[in-house]
Amino acid sequence: MQESKLRVAVLGAGAWAEHAHIPGWQRDPRSEVVAICDVEPERAKAFAEKFDIPDASWDWETTVARPDIDVIDVCTPSATHFELSMAAIEAGKHVLCEKPVAYDFRETRRAAELARGKGLKTKLGFTFRYSPGVLFAKSMIDNGFVGAPFIFNGYEQNSQWLDPNVPLRQADPDADPNVIQTQSLEGYGAPVIDIGHWWVGADYARVVGTMRNFIPERMVRQTGKMMRMNIDDGDIFIGEYTNGVIGSIQTSFVTIGNYPGIEARIYGEQGAIICRLVEEFGVAETIKVATPDDVEFKQLDIPQEFYPEGGHPRESWRSLFYANLIKDFIDEIQSGSDINQGNFDDGAWVQETINAVETSFHERRWVDLPLE
Repeated sequence: MQESKLRVAVLGAGAWAEHAHIPGWQRDPRSEVVAICDVEPERAKAFAEKFDIPDASWDWETTVARPDIDVIDVCTPSATHFELSMAAIEAGKHVLCEKPVAYDFRETRRAAELARGKGLKTKLGFTFRYSPGVLFAKSMIDNGFVGAPFIFNGYEQNSQWLDPNVPLRQADPDADPNVIQTQSLEGYGAPVIDIGHWWVGADYARVVGTMRNFIPERMVRQTGKMMRMNIDDGDIFIGEYTNGVIGSIQTSFVTIGNYPGIEARIYGEQGAIICRLVEEFGVAETIKVATPDDVEFKQLDIPQEFYPEGGHPRESWRSLFYANLIKDFIDEIQSGSDINQGNFDDGAWVQETINAVETSFHERRWVDLPLE
């Protein structure tokens, strides 16, 4: 690792790299984006010019192998995450990867074990764990505001694909239309499953859930055609945590509401917190609390200490939340300690939960965890 700044290579020149990842790294003076790589060379060159990145490439293998790079940031289509992350870890790099690392939790766990064995830090793109509101709520939970938790409710619901003409991403157009593909549960359920795990402080003991395809015919970005796409554009599951807390998760991208549409609620013996991570009326998020003696929920101001440098409530949630994620990852890498939250181990646990809900739906039963 370089003594002065962390040298970062970003794999993938897409919208999320443009609006969250690269701005996050460039916002922190302790890091420098030195390479951008994409399978479309012209996209890589355009990003290099826009963000003043020294090197643009289409060859990810050469980029990952560079000895002068400390961190590989994987921001590519989901199906490529595991191969790229494993290659980066094998090359001795710290890795930030968008979710999921892999569709099977066992592969994510394998990547986590490899990184740990090499003394490397990993980080999942659990963007919403790092929102100022979620961080503030976690501090309140840790300080006893909620007391013993009873119930966690998580939602990720917005209307991005309510219109079937909006091109669908991350879907396999060659998949069997008679078998539902996991979409919302994996892409949109993961962040709220992660927040629940973090706030409740326990694993799931068992889950049961259902998935539904509401809009069958869609425009698919990969083909440019309207196609039958049997995807879960809405799902719900309930679960029991190992510490006795019960919870529910509901996700969808055909429910009317603004992106990103996340809401996390925790209710306990001494208090309740509702953290709404929905960009509405120019504000990135809101947090409300109540107690047994004051049951009307009141909105709180989020203390400045939970914002990144220069951050404020009216900043876009994309750059605001991701700046906190990047800051946390740099802190962990440079600390030399074992602290590493939101890492591939957390990603494996979240993916295992998703895989359990998939099994529950297909087999129409409660599923016990862990799966093995």
